[in-house]
Amino acid sequence: MTDIASTPPITDEAWHHRAWDRMVRRPELFTLALVILTCVAVTVANPDFLQVNNLFDVLRASVVRGLFAMGVLVVLAAGGIDVSFTAIAALIMYALTMLATNVFPGMPMTVFFVLAAAGGAVLGAANGVLVHKLKAPSLIVTIGTQYIIRSFLLTFVGTALFMNIPAAMDAFGRASLYTHTAPGGGISLLPASVLVLFVAAIVTWFVLERTLMGRAVFAVGGNAGIAERLGISLFRVRVFAFAYAGLLAGIAGVVHVASNRLANPFDLAGMEIDVIAAVVLGGARITGGSGSVVGTLLGVFLITLVSNVLIFVGIPSTLQLAIVGGFILLAGTIFALGQRS
Repeated sequence: MTDIASTPPITDEAWHHRAWDRMVRRPELFTLALVILTCVAVTVANPDFLQVNNLFDVLRASVVRGLFAMGVLVVLAAGGIDVSFTAIAALIMYALTMLATNVFPGMPMTVFFVLAAAGGAVLGAANGVLVHKLKAPSLIVTIGTQYIIRSFLLTFVGTALFMNIPAAMDAFGRASLYTHTAPGGGISLLPASVLVLFVAAIVTWFVLERTLMGRAVFAVGGNAGIAERLGISLFRVRVFAFAYAGLLAGIAGVVHVASNRLANPFDLAGMEIDVIAAVVLGGARITGGSGSVVGTLLGVFLITLVSNVLIFVGIPSTLQLAIVGGFILLAGTIFALGQRS
């Protein structure tokens, strides 16, 4: 009769080591832990946080930031940095709103999205061409194009507010996927714009994980020299990455106008750091070659949570920024340890 070897029990030390190993190798798990801890802390301080309308508000506020983040994720994975996406969104959304209001008042929403995607992709592709041809850091190039685009918008397109937006935009902004009625009679709406972010996330995941271009993006971000020697076209990858970010920026601009029912050429400025922070919190290295859609979505949700919900516990906006900064430093430390191990 043979003895059956029994599996030794997992000690607390081994369990903690295994959990830590997973945490540093799967950055999205760390981001998820931060989201859960933040929700628990806010709930303990104010139980009213656990209401459906608050969740819907966070999701609504995450849509535009999430669309931007999907594009930034691709650019960061390719080894670049883009800070011009808000300027692209502002130009596209304002120009299309003005065009539809003054020339084509009956323009359907599908045409808005197609034109926004095409216009944003063209502007983004121009960033990619400049980065490749000038061989300059993408941060410097996109800072320059950001200023050029915003100057063009304010000088030649217009600065007036459009408060009476086209009917199709208004209808889309009011559309909802789900209506929740609270016991007290309050009504909460899950906006249809959330579906746009969902589709963008699925497409981005498919591009990065299931296409040759996605593999090329990660290869160029990991080591451009080796990728080029393997036959990957750096020009094509860079143009694609920036064009994709511009495409999503154009769509985000249209969603922003529809959700706020207002076209303001000064909107969206200053969101760049929040978006890049969300992508980095999701596990993307600022030097390129890594990143995931799930992690980016969690990063967006975390940033939005901190920005919109901590008011429940009476934390002022200045301290909210400090909390986000602390999260970024902590995440950067954890991810750096994971890369060394």
